[in-house]
Amino acid sequence: MNKTIAVIRGDGIGPEIVNEALAALDVTAQKFNHNFTYIDVDMGGCAIDKWGDPLPQAELDKCIAADSVLLGAVGGPKWNDVPGHMRPEKGLLRLRAGMGVYSNNRPAKIWPQLASASPLKESIVARGIDFIIVRELIGGIYFGEHRTEDVFGEQRAVDVLTYTEAEIERIGRIGFETARRRRGKLCSVEKSNVLDSSRLWKTIMHRLAPEYPDVELSDMLVDNCAMQIVKDPSQFDVIVTENMFGDILSDEASQITGSIGMIPSSSLGATSCGLYEPIHGSAPDIAGKDLANPIGTILSAAMMLRFSFDMDAEANAIESAVAAVLDAGYRTGDIMPTDADEAAMCRLVGCREMGRLIRERI
Repeated sequence: MNKTIAVIRGDGIGPEIVNEALAALDVTAQKFNHNFTYIDVDMGGCAIDKWGDPLPQAELDKCIAADSVLLGAVGGPKWNDVPGHMRPEKGLLRLRAGMGVYSNNRPAKIWPQLASASPLKESIVARGIDFIIVRELIGGIYFGEHRTEDVFGEQRAVDVLTYTEAEIERIGRIGFETARRRRGKLCSVEKSNVLDSSRLWKTIMHRLAPEYPDVELSDMLVDNCAMQIVKDPSQFDVIVTENMFGDILSDEASQITGSIGMIPSSSLGATSCGLYEPIHGSAPDIAGKDLANPIGTILSAAMMLRFSFDMDAEANAIESAVAAVLDAGYRTGDIMPTDADEAAMCRLVGCREMGRLIRERI
């Protein structure tokens, strides 16, 4: 099978981790008789430096024309002082909107080999951590009107949060369908005791529920959900929520699994062309030092094979290889045990070596 993948290496550690993911894809393609063609795309700070724009239209067009998109990370302190509309993150928002990827799926799953890395109590971790946050991605406050104005000599900032019935319904269906393929439990998270947008969200979710009698729907206020994720994450199967709440909760969820460097994500819309990326940032402080953990990006590539290309066996091969490397005790710095006895049983490796070890086992 031939597939074209748009590759956004981005900023900071982005190029390093993407290189290891592409190498894993190449080994997988050779093993399963596929051909992947990579098209480089400039986005983020590197695009600002090169083009004066965080995502030029010509670069976005490459992504839209591809079969899927793999992204490393964008941003860094170098571009902190550029005008707001020119920040690297604006390129990411434009990419999501241009591709029409409205559903971001972020798994929060603890690898048994890394159970001790979780900041939660051992008794909590032992109950299990395995849930998915389905986050609406191209609506809400991030895409609403933003303005700062002078009112009677005082600065006032306004950010508008808007959702339509159609936007809520389409992400709600993704939540129900995802729960249907898992353990049949869906938790809808909002702030309906305060926000009109959340009250509409809750109404639409309950309107959809009768279409999915095999899925148990529950409601939870976002502040309570943030507490419950650290109190008892085993209670969750699938969480569906709006853009900003999902952004915050998914970062919280990633930390209870031991390391943000391990978590992949997929962003999907009406077509099979998806956007795949690790959920961590560009980590400019360790860029170029061979210290980054490439596993989140490699697992994102596996998600791409599964969800955009229907290559389940190929995705399983990558995921099994990651598990085998962890079983063998290899760790990058972010997942190295802090306990001396545990650390003595592990071997610290860099980004390139971790990538090589995973490729060997594919």
